[in-house]
Amino acid sequence: MARPRGELTPPSSRKDLRLSTLADAFFALHRPGAPFVLPNAWDAASALVFEYAGFAAIGTSSAATSWSLGYADGERVEPEELFAALGRIVRVTKVPVTADIEAGFGTTTEAAVRSVERSIAAGVVGANLEDFDSHADEMISLEAHAERIRAVKARSAELGVRFFVNARTDILLQELGPAATRVDRTIERLRAYAAAGADGVFAPGATDAETIRRIAAAVDAPLNVLAAVRTPPVAELAKLGVARVSVGGAPMRRTLGVLREIAHELRDRGTFGFAHEPSLPYAELNAMFASDG
Repeated sequence: MARPRGELTPPSSRKDLRLSTLADAFFALHRPGAPFVLPNAWDAASALVFEYAGFAAIGTSSAATSWSLGYADGERVEPEELFAALGRIVRVTKVPVTADIEAGFGTTTEAAVRSVERSIAAGVVGANLEDFDSHADEMISLEAHAERIRAVKARSAELGVRFFVNARTDILLQELGPAATRVDRTIERLRAYAAAGADGVFAPGATDAETIRRIAAAVDAPLNVLAAVRTPPVAELAKLGVARVSVGGAPMRRTLGVLREIAHELRDRGTFGFAHEPSLPYAELNAMFASDG
């Protein structure tokens, strides 16, 4: 089957060599039983705050990035705007960046390949690729998603790019099908995706220790979990065999919660107490963006 080629060429420039180094560093972070926390940014400023806090890599959140660009989550954002936003994040950061590209802006193999090509062009070293079609509100078949994974891995290899595919299934998150079978069906899908070449697997909605342990033990690939209020702490996740912990859109929602408090103070009291709360100084923020990135 012919695959879309885009405008990409195999790495040859100094920029491409830097991307290769970042990709190697990102792959090396994934060690089952020694999880790293991947904060999820939504724009250049949030990415820099996470980087300056010392995180070894940064992810994006599809929901938070979509909201920041003026769209609802669920592949409603214009792809051109999303990939431009990814490029801005990569431009200002020095650590590896991985992207949430949802289902790849289309359920076909060609759509997934094209979205991964555009991710590579933006300078990210990996992407989440999920098996839920948000437009049809249904799962992509296991076989079709496995084929998409094989295709994007083959295409990145053709380009000479080491690209981390984090294969995601939404059975638990979307609470799909009989509750008693959800964990088994999650494992079935993640095993198939790992066999198709996925570098890591992602099971958002797995929040209790026993579910996480079962999935980690059953799938031969680094497991990513999505942090929630009930998620065990990182030290316990390590014992359960987790390799990566992401936080999704929660940091942006918390940030916007603070902003809403500011809005209410201005509207209801006409006071400016928010200016005395902890904040990043102007000079510090400006210096972040004045650096070479």
